[in-house]
Amino acid sequence: MKGGIGGKGNKHFATATHRTPRFAQPGIEGEALYLRLELKLLADVGIIGFPNAGKSTLINQISSAKSKIAAYPFTTLNPILGVVTPNWGEPFIVADIPGLIEGAHEGAGLGIRFLKHIERTRVLLHLIDVSAIDPNDPLKQYDTINRELFGFNPELAEKPQIVVLNKMDITDSDKLADAFIHKMKKIPVYKISAATGSGVKELIGEVNKTINK
Repeated sequence: MKGGIGGKGNKHFATATHRTPRFAQPGIEGEALYLRLELKLLADVGIIGFPNAGKSTLINQISSAKSKIAAYPFTTLNPILGVVTPNWGEPFIVADIPGLIEGAHEGAGLGIRFLKHIERTRVLLHLIDVSAIDPNDPLKQYDTINRELFGFNPELAEKPQIVVLNKMDITDSDKLADAFIHKMKKIPVYKISAATGSGVKELIGEVNKTINK
């Protein structure tokens, strides 16, 4: 961008016969530019999933973050960051990404705003509410979220994902988890209860290993 040209004061126009001129020359404005800056959070791990999958409970369990927890969707309206200290290696940063829904890449549920933060993560922790698994279509939640990632930015769908079934402490969770794992075939699936802490320590170890590959 180019700056403006400076003007000339009345002293510049003074002469021997006109020592105090009462006029001056204004300057010329330079180029102007209006910018819209967008802040994207940077984290090692982004926790993604549908609303009420237990993302906030998990980040509160594994870090000192204080993400809001309630029994209704979209309790988290902005990404929450937490620092996790594993048993070995360096601490890493986890982001609780607000819940995504079908149509998120087109703006549903403020999805585009949330998806932009996922671009700045290295690994995705895909959290699935085992109690919401449809026995007739066990992978529906998983497939829907991945379609939204791809629809927003195909590169997001290529990020390393750790698939986690949460709420394994509820009734019939094992049966629903087995149906999901059977459909996933060779893709590893981790089972946890963020509420009770069951399986969380092992999950942190796997996340740490994936980050440090």
